[in-house]
Amino acid sequence: MLDTSPLSAAVERFADRLRAAPQSRLRQGAAAAGLELARELSVRAQALEEPAGAPREIPDAGVFVVGDQVSVAGLDLAEALRAAGLAPDAATAPSELLDEAVRLVERAEIRAMR
Repeated sequence: MLDTSPLSAAVERFADRLRAAPQSRLRQGAAAAGLELARELSVRAQALEEPAGAPREIPDAGVFVVGDQVSVAGLDLAEALRAAGLAPDAATAPSELLDEAVRLVERAEIRAMR
């Protein structure tokens, strides 16, 4: 089974930072970066879970919930990657997708918190 703890840890660290950020930081772009990340993670999870389905977009629910949106989308992707790790016909190795997702989270956190 694929160990997705690096993704879960990165997602939770960034989500916690968003939850603790002051309103001014969130409005200066941290919330937008978080929402963009949550949407991307969600699209990736949906592509693994329902390859033929049209992706659904996470709504903009405001700056104060974006940390939770990042957390939910990231943990959904971690679960989808674990499940994909059990499928023998995966086109791209789930470990590669995991590494890419971790880098995506890390870059979003840097962009949001600078």
